[in-house]
Amino acid sequence: MDRLKTVFEKEKPVIGMVHLRPLPGSAMYDPAVMDMKKILKIAVEEACMLEEAGVDGVQVENMWDIPYFRPDDIGYETAAALAVGIYEVSKHVSIPVGAECHMNGAECAMACAVAAGAKWIRVFEWCNSFVSQSGFIDGAGARTAKLRHNLRADHILALCDVNVKHGSHYIIHDRSVQEQAMDIEAQGGDAVIVTGFDTGMPPTVERVLECKSKIGIPVLLGSGIQKSNIKELLKAADGAIVGSAFKEGGNWKNPVDKKEAADFMKIVEELRRQG
Repeated sequence: MDRLKTVFEKEKPVIGMVHLRPLPGSAMYDPAVMDMKKILKIAVEEACMLEEAGVDGVQVENMWDIPYFRPDDIGYETAAALAVGIYEVSKHVSIPVGAECHMNGAECAMACAVAAGAKWIRVFEWCNSFVSQSGFIDGAGARTAKLRHNLRADHILALCDVNVKHGSHYIIHDRSVQEQAMDIEAQGGDAVIVTGFDTGMPPTVERVLECKSKIGIPVLLGSGIQKSNIKELLKAADGAIVGSAFKEGGNWKNPVDKKEAADFMKIVEELRRQG
């Protein structure tokens, strides 16, 4: 079942990223330089620019909370600040809003999504395990699905990475990416996200098609999508999450570039018209 259609009206939706600046509790947070009011102001401005550029949804995440905590160490202050960020963005845009909490803070993201009205969460490791930049990351699907049900929030989608960037998957190297995608579907994920090796690196068309051939849920692109490859990759996939390509100079750390985002979405609209 394609539950994406309950959130997005258009085929092959494109989701833009709102990277919240360092939040309270993170090593880089400095209220003298950027307090919550300024963090929220920037988040709303960038979300509105993305909506005006034509994206179909925005995902709000604590990307700047470097270095990332493992799920069990994510603090209440992070959850509170992230929920406020999601809620503030959702008040100022008419497109759907999603949530993510690093590193693999799926339960935190789900709680924030319920509190702030988000429509989906992104989960790096729904099932299986990998060794991330933050250490060992175990599958969060069972706990997150239970929390979602207990919060009466079964409408919130779980978009789940397969063989996600940001780490080593040698611990499960005997299972192919296609088999890991099958695991996500079998364990209740609503969509599979295919990425390259790191932020800004695209997956291959072959990997996208290999996953699609094995599962019945949507397959989304999760990294490295640019104007130069969007036609080829989006033809193979069911949607995309785009961060770096919508930023100045193609660097995720820079502000949103509205013109770049609009030019990108013109290519997407052309692709949609072609069917």
